[in-house]
Amino acid sequence: MCEVFISADPQSYESRTRSVRLHGVVTSIRLENLFWQVLEEIAARDGMGVVQLIEKLYDELVAARGEVVSNFASFLRVCALRYEALLAQGRIPGDTGVAIRSLDAQAVLHALPQGWGRPLRQQQGVAVAA
Repeated sequence: MCEVFISADPQSYESRTRSVRLHGVVTSIRLENLFWQVLEEIAARDGMGVVQLIEKLYDELVAARGEVVSNFASFLRVCALRYEALLAQGRIPGDTGVAIRSLDAQAVLHALPQGWGRPLRQQQGVAVAA
């Protein structure tokens, strides 16, 4: 079992730091090379560079949450992992020519495994996605 994991190229788990400007503020993001590669693929699908993708994710996350996220690098790792998992499940097409923005998000996210979606909150006695 372990050979599946330990045979990874050591370059893939070396960290790399990139400086990114988010609304005029320069910040550094440190991720493993494999995460940067996945984020580059996601960005390319929608005709963006990885910095543009990061800015878009940041803006949409802040808008959805109404607050700044304390651990944005971890959020980016989760984004990359979710992308790969959704690809593996066939929820996102393997054809990288298909833009992510062209997909029906509700269909992609329908019936995700427990813990993969937003936390549930109670509303008038019925559990609904927050």
